[in-house]
Amino acid sequence: MNIHTRGIRRAERKTATSFFASFDVFDTFLVRACTTPEGVFERAYQLSPAFARYPDAAASYVEHRRQAEARARRTAQHKTGSSEVGIDAIYRLFPFRLFGLTSAAVKQFVDAEFAAELELCRVNPAIHEHYRELRANGARTGFISDTYWSTQQLSTLLRACCADLQWDFLFASSQHGSSKSEKLFDIYLKTCAVDPQNAVHVGDNPVADIADAKRRAVNALHIPQASAALASVLSREATVERLLCPVHATMLDGGMRTLRRLTASHAASPSPAHDLGLTVLGPVMHTFDAFTTDRIARIGEAGASTRVAFLGRDGHLPHQIRALSDTTAIYLEINRRVGMMASARTLAPLVDLVSELPAINAHAFSEIVKFSSRRIEEFFAKQPHGRCSGRDLAKALPKLLDKRELTTVADGLRMELMTYLRTRIPDLDQCSDLVLIDLGYSGSIQKALRRIFDIEGIKARIHGLYLLTLDDGFVECDARDTFEGLISDLIVTPHIKRMLLRNIAVLEQLCCSSSGSVRGYRNGAVMHEDNGLSADQHQVAREVQQGTVAFSTTARDLLTRLNISPFANLDAAARTATATLGRLLLLPTDRELTLLGSLQHDVNLGTSALTPLVDGDILNAQQVVRAWPDACTAGDPPMWLAGSFAALTPAQSFQYLLFGANLLPSDIFSDVRCGQLEIDITTRIGSSAKLSTNCYRTGAGEIRIRIPMSLNMNVASVTLPLAHLAPEGVLNGPFLQYGKTVDQAMRSVDILKLDGQELRPAGMVFTGRHYGSGDQAAALTIELPEQTAPVALLSIGITPISGVRILALD
Repeated sequence: MNIHTRGIRRAERKTATSFFASFDVFDTFLVRACTTPEGVFERAYQLSPAFARYPDAAASYVEHRRQAEARARRTAQHKTGSSEVGIDAIYRLFPFRLFGLTSAAVKQFVDAEFAAELELCRVNPAIHEHYRELRANGARTGFISDTYWSTQQLSTLLRACCADLQWDFLFASSQHGSSKSEKLFDIYLKTCAVDPQNAVHVGDNPVADIADAKRRAVNALHIPQASAALASVLSREATVERLLCPVHATMLDGGMRTLRRLTASHAASPSPAHDLGLTVLGPVMHTFDAFTTDRIARIGEAGASTRVAFLGRDGHLPHQIRALSDTTAIYLEINRRVGMMASARTLAPLVDLVSELPAINAHAFSEIVKFSSRRIEEFFAKQPHGRCSGRDLAKALPKLLDKRELTTVADGLRMELMTYLRTRIPDLDQCSDLVLIDLGYSGSIQKALRRIFDIEGIKARIHGLYLLTLDDGFVECDARDTFEGLISDLIVTPHIKRMLLRNIAVLEQLCCSSSGSVRGYRNGAVMHEDNGLSADQHQVAREVQQGTVAFSTTARDLLTRLNISPFANLDAAARTATATLGRLLLLPTDRELTLLGSLQHDVNLGTSALTPLVDGDILNAQQVVRAWPDACTAGDPPMWLAGSFAALTPAQSFQYLLFGANLLPSDIFSDVRCGQLEIDITTRIGSSAKLSTNCYRTGAGEIRIRIPMSLNMNVASVTLPLAHLAPEGVLNGPFLQYGKTVDQAMRSVDILKLDGQELRPAGMVFTGRHYGSGDQAAALTIELPEQTAPVALLSIGITPISGVRILALD
């Protein structure tokens, strides 16, 4: 029994013939299989004569329907003192001529909307159950509704949803020209001779149903559509869907949002992590499970011998969902490193793997290839700090590795892997089709297994089913095999897909098993690496997964009881899942940042390094050393870029979302030259010189100065006349980066912030960040550490406090 129905239970114990129980109709006794009540308008449009003439005008139709109702209510308020109107009065103010129709179409519009209500409305199972129990115990029951539908229309709708429904009274505000907040409750109490002390009203609206009932001394029970936290999430999701799937954005989601609201009310969450799984991740994973179930059935239609396997570690949560209905699905622990090495016949797979890495050292590389050599150790010993980019290592690999060394390791690992696979899938050599299910993204393990199967003579076709796919990454997929993503590039554009995947690390951590990554196999068993993640992080992931499973468990029952089919159109379901997942990844709430902001990510390539998911400090620095759009495309870290923007300000989080949706004009948010500044430099041999450097204005109205310095300049300090830029402001930085070129230095993630000991103000008040001076000669001298790289880049950000906007020159 959930918390919202305890009051009804108490009422049931008090029932007698003198006890009255009234129920609100919409969003209490009846729920609609659409995202919001306006989904009814969208479906009405599809059923109306306007659709045949203008099939792409849904948004305009819905808005005009909403505006017509507002005008009708204003008119009624002016004429009668009440804003209550009937549906006919609304459509008489609808601009039917816009759609090439006459006033004769009003009845068709009304009929279309009522048909939409009949199609979309369902009885709320929990409320209906208690309604029947109250009635069976002798209470007089009925309905009180603020609605533009008449009493007769409400009667038809209620019985269409529940044929044997009975009631003692039914009051509609349009019929009586008065709402609950006005006189409708009074009319009910007088007409039915109700003693308020022996009555209860049940509804979702905190004012009309609860406060206004209590003003009449009627007991009231609030059944909200959603908690405040879930309501905020759903509101954000609507915006995210319009941005990520603009062509197909719709309020007709097959009832998924209604399912989510009712599931949340049925299964109370013991913790914020559990609630995240129940209300957000659960719907995504349940949709993914419906997608994989459909595709597996298609693969097995021809009587093929099909086996289904979920790839660990990310497949751990999807496997838990599948296990609720299918205990034959297998959990396979294979990672990219193992797959690549076991399938290696040439250096090409290894080159592809390491070239993606932002940085790698000797230990991490030896963990990948399972051996080391003098050449490898010498190569890394020559690299700064003993590490290099994956791209630089990929170029050097042909000189570092002997093919015979590689194939010897590959043969041994492949033999161990095959023993493990045959242990997990006893009839592997006879099965015709192997289905691999994973989060995604470009099928590296699927491709590796194809190479391994070919070497081993296994004929099984391999079918990859993924939550998200980088579809251009499958161009070279073997013709015998197939792949498909729930969220493919047909659901969102490739540009948006890459934004989603840039922030996917948080999803991976929530879906993963608690075991470490695969190190290898022995006698058919997995050998794991140590998992360095904290016990607190494991607990968060475990609770999120429990909430996700709880959603699926409750949803399976509710889908039947509600008679809704949110997965009947899997493309539409995929777009809904995209909005739900995209909102979590790209526009997290403060509640989610509090829960997830301290989590760390392990890269799953044999390394023991952990990287914070959220790092507002490094992102703040990125926005000073690079233009804002460049910060939006910054590589790791931070691992969760959108979360890091949100940790700075909600506005920056939303701007990042707009950037990813290609909706931010570059001339507004890029750096634009706004003037020049003459600076003084002092060398380490005591000489001085003046240099002119460009100043740039950002989209936020801040000033950016970036000063490149070569090694032979031998700069010891730089003096900036800050008062020339703004007499008062806030300093962000200074930051130093190094590289072989200016471009390489600007892209470096090793950003050194100079502290207060290296800053010397003159002629100004300076607190370390804030400065102010009326003296035009006021300046700030920055002492620089000794430079060893070919190029150093000094970057400073200034936020003027004067209130005068800096104008661009270009």
